Amino acid sequence: MFNIKTDPSATKIPGTLWGVFFEDINFGADGGIYAELIKNRSFEFTKPLMGWTIQHKKATEGELLVVNRKDDHPNNPRYLQVTVTNSQAGSLGITNEGFKGMGVKKGLRYDFSMLYRRTTKGIKLRFELIGKDNKVIGQGELPPDISGQKWSKQSTSFYATETDPKAKLTIWFEGTGKIDLDMLSLFPEDTWMKRPGGLRADMVQMLADMKPGFVRFPGGCIVEGIDLANRYQWKKTIGPVEERQTMINRWNTEFPHRAAPDYYQTFGLGFFEYFQLSEDIGAEPLPILNCGMACQFNTAEVVALEELDPYVQDALDLIEFANGDINSKWGKVRAEMGHPKAFNLKMMGVGNENWGPQYLERLKVFTAAIKAKYPDFKIIASSGTDPDSERFHFLNDKLRQLNTDIIDEHYYRPADWFLKNAGRYDSYPRNGCKVFAGEYAVHADKTIVGSERNNWQSAIAAAAFMTGLERNAAVVEMASYAPLFAHIDAWQWAPDMIWVDNLKCYGTPDYYVQKLFSSNKGTELASILFEEKPLTGQNGLYASAVMDRKGKELIVKIVNHSDKLQNANFQIDHAGKFKSSGLVEEMTGNSLVETNSFNLPATISPKQTPVKIKAGQLNLTLKPYSFNVIKVPFN
Repeated sequence: MFNIKTDPSATKIPGTLWGVFFEDINFGADGGIYAELIKNRSFEFTKPLMGWTIQHKKATEGELLVVNRKDDHPNNPRYLQVTVTNSQAGSLGITNEGFKGMGVKKGLRYDFSMLYRRTTKGIKLRFELIGKDNKVIGQGELPPDISGQKWSKQSTSFYATETDPKAKLTIWFEGTGKIDLDMLSLFPEDTWMKRPGGLRADMVQMLADMKPGFVRFPGGCIVEGIDLANRYQWKKTIGPVEERQTMINRWNTEFPHRAAPDYYQTFGLGFFEYFQLSEDIGAEPLPILNCGMACQFNTAEVVALEELDPYVQDALDLIEFANGDINSKWGKVRAEMGHPKAFNLKMMGVGNENWGPQYLERLKVFTAAIKAKYPDFKIIASSGTDPDSERFHFLNDKLRQLNTDIIDEHYYRPADWFLKNAGRYDSYPRNGCKVFAGEYAVHADKTIVGSERNNWQSAIAAAAFMTGLERNAAVVEMASYAPLFAHIDAWQWAPDMIWVDNLKCYGTPDYYVQKLFSSNKGTELASILFEEKPLTGQNGLYASAVMDRKGKELIVKIVNHSDKLQNANFQIDHAGKFKSSGLVEEMTGNSLVETNSFNLPATISPKQTPVKIKAGQLNLTLKPYSFNVIKVPFN
C-alpha cells in the first residue's frame, strides 16, 4: 500500500523547477531554430565562399570578388562585388547550399533580402529554388531600386511550388554594371509569431508545449569558448543583425569524428532574441556569462584578476539591458530593438563547468559587484563538470561556506547511476544553498550512437531520477535536460531531447518524460511513502507526488523499473473530496532500446486512460518498465 498525504505542505514547488537548456551545438541555432536558410550569408566564414558555388558559362577574371573593408566595418568586413557585361539569363550566378540543404514547403512564401550598393543602374537579380533533379521549384527577381555610394536594403518574395528538404538557392546576375552585395538572406514566412528574420515555429512550439519555468542560454561550453577570444560575448549579439560579428562555433572541430568546418555563429539568435523567446513561452530567462575563464578542458586560459573588470561590467550591463528603464544606457538599447518593457531578469549564472580555486577567486569578484548594486539578484555558481569527484566536493563545500544562492550541478552518466541516485538530495540540507541540476542526461552504451541513444532505457532512468528531484523541491530549485536540439545530418553530441531535420522535428522519449514533469509540476509537495519510506527503487519503484491547488489535482508520478507487472494500491489522505474518476498518462515501450523517429515520432509517448477513485483509494496495474503520471481531481 502506498500512502499519500496531501496536507498543506511547507514545500512549495518553485515555478522554475523544470526548464529547458539551450546551447548552439548540433546546429541548434544556425541551421536549426534560427530560420535563416542561407549559410554564410555575409561571407564571413574563414573561407569566404564556403557554402557558395559559382555558376558561369565562361569565367571572366574579376567578375566575382570578395572585398574586405576591415577598418571601416570590423564586425562585418566582407562583401561580394559582382561585375557583369551583357550577362544573359544563366550566364553568371552563385548557388547557396543551405544547412545540409534548404527545407522548403510547397505553397509557402519565401522572403529574400539583401544589402547592396551600386553606382549605376543596369543589373537585375533573378532567383531560383532548385530541388531534386535540378528542378526549379520557386523563382523570383529583384531589380535594385537605388543607385549611389550608400548601402541600401531591398527585399522581395516568391513561393515554392514543391516541398523539398534539400533545396538550394541560385542567384543569377543579368545585365551590365557593378553591384556590391552583403547579408543575402532567405527566410520562410511561417516563422514563430510570423516575425521577420525569426525562429522556426515548429521547434519553438515544442518548447512552448513543455510549459518550462525557465530558459537557460546560451549554454553550455559555448559560454567558455575554446579560449577567451572564442568566448560568448553578449554585447556582440544585439543590435542590427548586420552589425553582429560572425564567429566560429567552438563545436566546429571539437570532435574530429564529427567535425563541422561550416559551423559558425552569426548571432541572428542573440541575447535579445533569447529574452524574447523566454517571454513568449512564459519562462524565466536564465543567462550564463563567462567569468574570465575559458574551457578548462581546452586551454584553461584565464584573464588576470586585475583585468577582470570588463567581464564583471558585462554582467552589470546585462542586468541593465534586461531590466533598465528606457533612459538608461542599456535599457535604451533594448527599447530601440523594439522592447521598451523590461524583461524582469532575476538570476544569472557566473561561469559554466568551471572549477578550482581560480574559479572561486573570480566568482567572489562577480558576486560582490552584482550584490552591491542588486542585492536580491540570484547568482548561480558552477560546481564543475561532474557530481562526485574531488573537484566537485571541493567546490560544493566552498560554495556552501560562501552561502551561494544556487549551485549548478551537472551529470552525464549511465542509466544505473541515475537509478542509484534517485535519493541523492534526500540528505542535502534543507536550508542555505539551493541546487540547479543544470545539465543532465542518461548516456547509453557508447556502441549506441546518434538519435538511437535517446532510447526508452535512458528516458525511464531519467524519470526515476526526476522523482527524486521533485521530492526534494525544498532543495532543488531548477533542473534542465541537455542538450536540447540536434540536427539529424549535423550533430556533434548525443543524446539530445529533440531531433530535427530541415522540415520536421520530433520529441524523443526523453522529451515526453521532461514534458510530463514540466507540465504537471503542481504548486506544493505532497508525501508518498511505501512502508514509511520514500520510493527510491524498492521493488524497482520510484515515485513523487505534488498538489496542484490551482488546478485542483493531486498528481502522482511513479516509475516501475522492473520487468514485472506490479499492482499499486494508493491510499490518499485528503481533507476534501476526490472526484470519482481521474486520468493516467502512461509511457512504456516494447523494449528498452526502442526509440522515436521522424517516421514514428510518437512510438514512446504518453497514452491517456481513465482511472476510478473510490473512498480515497486508487488501484493501478503498473506495466513493466513504465512511467505513469496519475491525476486525481478534487473539489
